[in-house]
Amino acid sequence: MIGLEEDAALFSPIPRAVSDPDCKSFWYALYTRSRHEQLVKKQLDHKGIVNFLPLYAKMSQWKDRKKEIRLPLFPGYVFVKIVVQERMEVLKSFGAVHIVGDGCTPLPIEDEQIENMRSFVERGLRCNPHPYLAVGNRVRIHDGPLRGFEGILIRMKNRDRFVLSVDLIQRSISVEIDCSKIEGLNCLSNN
Repeated sequence: MIGLEEDAALFSPIPRAVSDPDCKSFWYALYTRSRHEQLVKKQLDHKGIVNFLPLYAKMSQWKDRKKEIRLPLFPGYVFVKIVVQERMEVLKSFGAVHIVGDGCTPLPIEDEQIENMRSFVERGLRCNPHPYLAVGNRVRIHDGPLRGFEGILIRMKNRDRFVLSVDLIQRSISVEIDCSKIEGLNCLSNN
């Protein structure tokens, strides 16, 4: 599991001086070269650009030992909070490919989706990458540390999981959830 002191390194809330105070910054998905996410994040930190790279812990088996490694929850993506005019500075980072958009302009990600992911990571929940789900049973968590979050409920390996999606990049993460803490779905109790 990721420690709190390490969580702070995943999200860099460094304020930036913007030349026009009327320009509002938005979250964007920055697509990176394969396995360059952490390198891009370090460069963005150095430039003072607010970014977020959610990671998860995975046990990796070598011939002689096991080791816990940290991998991106969304391989190939780093999230940046910028005004659209700053995109060239972001794209100058080695390993940055493009900002996800419609082919002409970058498309912003809803603040709520980024804040939800950040909240998952900061709370130390054991998150895993999950295939994007466009359909399913939408639920709201009504109790516990994730109270108020909305997402999709799925069942994997006889366990209930809550799936949170980022629509623009069609990627999702999942976390194990107690079915008694959700509303909007009739669950069978295990009693």
